Amino acid sequence: MKEVMIPMERLPVTAEADICVVGGSCTGVFAAIRAARLGAKVVILEKQNRFGGCATNGLVCMWHSLFDITREKQIIGGLTLETLERLGKRNAASPFRTKQQGIRFNSEELTLELDAMVLEQKRIRTFFHTFFSRPVLNEDGRITGVVAENKSGRFVISAQVFVDASGDGLLCRAAGVPMFRPKTVQPPTACVHIENFRKMKNLELKELIEKNRTRIPNLPCGYFWGCDIPGSEDIYMLAGTRVMNCNCMDADEITNAEFESRRQVRALMDLFRDAYPEIPVSLQALPSEIGMRESEHITSIGRLKGDEMLADTRYPDTIAVGTYPVDIHGNTDDSITFKLLTGVKQIFRSNLLLKQERWLPEGEILPYYRIPLSCLIPAGTKNLIAAGRMLDADAEAFGAVRVMVNLNQCGEAAGVAAFCSLNDQKEMAKVDAVLVRNLLNKGGSLIPCDL
Repeated sequence: MKEVMIPMERLPVTAEADICVVGGSCTGVFAAIRAARLGAKVVILEKQNRFGGCATNGLVCMWHSLFDITREKQIIGGLTLETLERLGKRNAASPFRTKQQGIRFNSEELTLELDAMVLEQKRIRTFFHTFFSRPVLNEDGRITGVVAENKSGRFVISAQVFVDASGDGLLCRAAGVPMFRPKTVQPPTACVHIENFRKMKNLELKELIEKNRTRIPNLPCGYFWGCDIPGSEDIYMLAGTRVMNCNCMDADEITNAEFESRRQVRALMDLFRDAYPEIPVSLQALPSEIGMRESEHITSIGRLKGDEMLADTRYPDTIAVGTYPVDIHGNTDDSITFKLLTGVKQIFRSNLLLKQERWLPEGEILPYYRIPLSCLIPAGTKNLIAAGRMLDADAEAFGAVRVMVNLNQCGEAAGVAAFCSLNDQKEMAKVDAVLVRNLLNKGGSLIPCDL
């Protein structure tokens, strides 16, 4: 490989903050808002033109239940609940104070709401269309700034504490945190918005696909699900494309995945138009980036393990709770495995139930599981915390905690932990988790304290 030497640069410090958040997903935004409300001066870097990550750019317009598995006790509040309440006032969210499993929202309205929530915080400065390049490290490994780049040029943002909300752990990796990629990663999916989807009566999608697979190239092989968009009568979000064996940390592979997912979408639209020529089925929106379930994980001071988490382990540093099941998508076929907190395990292929058994004794359930702060704190660092899908978890635990309603909470916890590290002048690994949890609950979270 040819190499080019880049001369040393003298870069301007464009912004100074207490806390710098790399990545403007809901996870990153919620971290920034929490820290700002506690009094910190915060900067957010986001490569796209909007906040929200998968919820907006990826069109994944569903957060799962705020209740425990019995649907009797609300266990999730905080900024997830606050955001839903704000969306509800605009007819942009389905009912969320109910026992229903999935909460739908309008991704475009969410974009506007996240804008408003950030702009209300005068202590937050945002850089859109801005790419993280590398960290600035001092002699003892502490991060003192990040190099970023946008249309204005290359510059430095200095801060005392840093939150990696990039999804891929870009800051962590560049700062020397040991990373790992499982042998089998969950495949990425592109969601789409389709007009008049519901008008295709008696649609058996998987059956129709298999009937026409040899005739129409590039039809997807995925587990299909979708939902109506609140505030719209005719727009439906459909998820079901699947790109197998994609290393989402490789630039060429993720580029090919974008092409491949859109080829699958085009094939689907051709199928619909052919099967229902009398219905004006039309493609209304593609995601600005493919929805990535998994790329790389940090090595943290405490790995989250599925057998412990599902055994109702009461971590003393619990900072989030969840009820979403273990949900593992196959990376070589369209299989999907669910491990439900009702105690039932299900295996599907081609959207058909192949196997069902109990993993808990008959009559037993797990009301909810807990997520500890330790799986967010990168090993060997002093002033860095991760928030997002790069958290340290084994395959089973990750299959459950990877969804947005869980990672939203992790973002809030990361923001509060960053503030505590700043305020108490402690390294991140020495932050008082009980204080973090208490501050979260004081700010509207509902994290149980029965530890």
